Amino acid sequence: MFIDEALIYVRSGKGGDGMMHFHREKYVSRGGPDGGDGGRGGDIVFEVIPTLNTLSAFRQKQRFIAEDGRGGGPNNMSGRYGKELVIQVPPGTLIYDSDSGELLGDLVGAGQKLVVCKGGRGGRGSQHFASPSNQAPRTAERGEPAEERNLKLELKLIADVGLVGVPNAGKSSLLAAVSNAKPKIANYPFTTLEPNLGVADMDAETSLVLADIPGLIEGAHRGAGLGDAFLRHIQRTRVLIHLLDGLSEDPISDFSQINSEMALFDKHLAEKTQVVALNKMDLPDVRQRWPKIKKELQKRGVEEPMAISAVTGEGVRDLLWKAVQALREAPEPEVEEKIPTYRPEEDPREFHLETVEDGWRVHGAAIERAAEMTYWEYEGSVRRFQRLMNALGIEDALREAGVEEGDTVYIGDFELEWRD
Repeated sequence: MFIDEALIYVRSGKGGDGMMHFHREKYVSRGGPDGGDGGRGGDIVFEVIPTLNTLSAFRQKQRFIAEDGRGGGPNNMSGRYGKELVIQVPPGTLIYDSDSGELLGDLVGAGQKLVVCKGGRGGRGSQHFASPSNQAPRTAERGEPAEERNLKLELKLIADVGLVGVPNAGKSSLLAAVSNAKPKIANYPFTTLEPNLGVADMDAETSLVLADIPGLIEGAHRGAGLGDAFLRHIQRTRVLIHLLDGLSEDPISDFSQINSEMALFDKHLAEKTQVVALNKMDLPDVRQRWPKIKKELQKRGVEEPMAISAVTGEGVRDLLWKAVQALREAPEPEVEEKIPTYRPEEDPREFHLETVEDGWRVHGAAIERAAEMTYWEYEGSVRRFQRLMNALGIEDALREAGVEEGDTVYIGDFELEWRD
């Protein structure tokens, strides 16, 4: 089944904890601190794999969690880094933060990568906290917390040519006739419930990648008939083959309706080069109507409308070569070569206070991360956290706000008692 949308949860690896440890050796009575550093947690990375063309893999799995870094050891031994978790996606995948709606990346090229969650830094071991005045520090850091995000993935097919038209115009039949694609085909509207890709080999040096977009109906830009979900697949195409149904009551009205729906969805779609063709010329009634339809199309600015039969192959080769020529004359697509890596916009040192029922809550990226990385059982680590509170101005802000002896101060998941 073709899947072009997915909602997933991702979390990077937590940094490994640094170790609080003192060197122990026979005949060495006062060994110095030798606690090792924790290893860095694994990143969450998306990578484009050109052989993929659907997001169906995300039907079975929606949670992706990278490996945590390992804790540090004695004798200054650092913990092992967590392995990054690589999530494979097809070309044309857009990655959004589903909570904020922010576009994090648009992955189109083979091998392109995007880091959406960076692994937590490993905590420093006690070896780093020795000083001339404190040669036996009972201090270490826990690993930095992991990053987590809810993501929405959307797929826009990447094709040279998009096949558009009303339901039952014969787009699937045309795709099947010119490529190895095997779409389901029958004589009733909305046969095609999902986009299909096919490759038409023109000669030894020329091939076309075609996308058959399910038939559009009036109101498609608002979601009627799932039209808005399908319309985005033609946004990346450079040329459109607009196929008209020769048996339609009014092919000219169909032509105008499809163009209107595309323009309402995205004004740039209306600017794409179109090769217009009337299908089903194998039927006598359609062949008889063709001269009048051709004249009406030319009145609407179509310079060289064509007539084909997807069933017998009449005119199909000429149609494809015309699409090739249009493709050669179309401007090259602009590809973003530098893939963005998520960065928090706000200053992590910023904080704000909130009054709660039994005390105060401090909100701030830096201080909440520091609380997660503190060994509360070690006096030296607690003093270091207090110094950070003072350096960030949190202690002064609490005093100005009216904090009193014995009040509870909440920072992240931790409860602290205020003492002057």
